[in-house]
Amino acid sequence: MASNSTLTGTYESLPKIAKIILQIFLGALISGLYRICRFLEKQNVVTLVVGILCFVGLGFVFWVIDLVTEITSDRITVLAD
Repeated sequence: MASNSTLTGTYESLPKIAKIILQIFLGALISGLYRICRFLEKQNVVTLVVGILCFVGLGFVFWVIDLVTEITSDRITVLAD
């Protein structure tokens, strides 16, 4: 595990099984928070908009997408620059 000082880096450094379990139980919340934290790091407005949309109604959609990307590529990749 790499030591990373950013919030998203800390999440990404978790073991794959831990991230999958977190996604199963808290996926909608993690989807929004991850993208908002990523916006604070990279300043990509699309990432912020998608992060906010996760909280107002698209949380289930991104929960499924993020779970699949965690399983296949070991990180959240869709609209999370």
